[in-house]
Amino acid sequence: MKISPLAGKPAPESILTNVPRLVTNYYALAPDPGNPAQRVAFGTSGHRGTSDAGSFNEAHILAITQAICLHRKQQKIDGPLFMGFDTHALSEPAFASALEVLAANDVEVMIDSHDSWTPTPTVSHAILTYNKSRRDALGDGIVITPSHNPPEDGGFKYDPPSGGPADSATTKWIQDKANEIIAGGLKDVRRVPLSRAKAAATTHRHNYIDHYVGDLGSVIDFDAIRGAKLALGVDPLGGSGVRYWSAIAERYKIPLTVVSDVVDPTFRFMTVDWDGKIRMDCSSPYAMARLIGMRDRFDVAWACDPDHDRHGVVTRSVGLLPPNDYLSVAISYLFTHRPDWALTAGVGKTVVSSDMIARVAKGIGRPLREVPVGFKWFVDGLLNRTLGFGGEESAGASFVRRDGNCWTTDKDGLIMGLLAAEITAVMSKDPGELYKDLVRQYGQLFYARIDAPATAEQKKKLAALKPSDIAVKELAGEKIVSVLNNAPGTSDPIGGIKVISDGGWFAARPSGTEEIYKLYAESFRSKEHLEKIQAEAQAILSRVFG
Repeated sequence: MKISPLAGKPAPESILTNVPRLVTNYYALAPDPGNPAQRVAFGTSGHRGTSDAGSFNEAHILAITQAICLHRKQQKIDGPLFMGFDTHALSEPAFASALEVLAANDVEVMIDSHDSWTPTPTVSHAILTYNKSRRDALGDGIVITPSHNPPEDGGFKYDPPSGGPADSATTKWIQDKANEIIAGGLKDVRRVPLSRAKAAATTHRHNYIDHYVGDLGSVIDFDAIRGAKLALGVDPLGGSGVRYWSAIAERYKIPLTVVSDVVDPTFRFMTVDWDGKIRMDCSSPYAMARLIGMRDRFDVAWACDPDHDRHGVVTRSVGLLPPNDYLSVAISYLFTHRPDWALTAGVGKTVVSSDMIARVAKGIGRPLREVPVGFKWFVDGLLNRTLGFGGEESAGASFVRRDGNCWTTDKDGLIMGLLAAEITAVMSKDPGELYKDLVRQYGQLFYARIDAPATAEQKKKLAALKPSDIAVKELAGEKIVSVLNNAPGTSDPIGGIKVISDGGWFAARPSGTEEIYKLYAESFRSKEHLEKIQAEAQAILSRVFG
């Protein structure tokens, strides 16, 4: 992985997105239905692309929204649809396009009462709150965001009445129907002008910020945070939660400093990520350089990505905590400080997350459920209380309320940041210090992820790998004990391969949104052993790619 000379430095003017051109192309360019790169494609988090490349344009959004309307009728979902969007430049145009279609289809839509940005977890919270104790007229949602992706990207995802990401069968149906509509020249799209859509009797205002912030005390112990008199900091990274943090601080009287409330669709205030791109990845030390530089000002601080479903925690003791480390600390703390959680509630992790999570779960006597990548695999467990916590190595997680009932079924960066404050207050140690305690208890592990270039054909080969395609018998000098292409907790495909030895493992899977593959590896021995696992894994994949 070659690190750009710009990494960790303020973004230069030369790499900033041309926002007027980006928005113009959203309306001006039409996708080619015969070009696979310009078709609707739902990955682990909805459809993503950019208008400049013809992969996220008005036609895509009109078609996807019409497909969602047809899906709702087919599934008899006739309650309100909660819709939010983040601060990416393409998000508000896509919001307008979607509202025009929803209004024309007589869908009851709940938009923000302040015409403002709406974090992903607040949409999930709103859906679940509305659907509580209901058996019919259920609500669902749309969230318009490409998550932490670069400023030129757009994203669009559908949340069914479960409140979390839709399952694969649902997204495939919506994707295929949308592509059919685009191929038909959009003639099946029902649409009204935006002014009529906003004034429609079916368009309603919903105070997302008051409903969400007012309920946070059911999931976070604010009394403990107030009593500890900590210095707390948060960087919204110009994201959709920028107005939420001051509301949280005011309502719960906690000493929280918002280090920047600037919103700019170019994200020019960011420091550049590892590859020379602007990317609002709160788990990247390069993208998080601003907040890391402030670590001595705060007892603990955190940041969230543009739709606030991911988190990055900065501690005075170690700086930016790797996502797997913080997930491990959060799990260890929550399951020993939530007395009203069911004793049977388990821990959810993805197959590419650190084995430290499995060791912590075993140490605290909780069942472990290991799933493919994608938060949708945690939805049912969080709803039915068989999971108390679900988390991904990409810094996305959520957990249940203090009484054990479901909070959100999508990733929630706000509560993960606030949890870092609660942990520091209660334990009198920050999460970085507490991870060192876990290392002393469970051993030192060495984990890394590499993003490497991959063509569409190579990604296709990687996704189709079977255990029998891995011909080697040893990994870094140790016998291979298992090769998986299905997740142990669900038996569903992981979209790649995982190879496990006595001393470590590696997993590889293609990115759903970029021309790269992701190589995850962990050693139970040493950093040098990890590097050997990585090198041998790349050699294995090179042979697979031909």
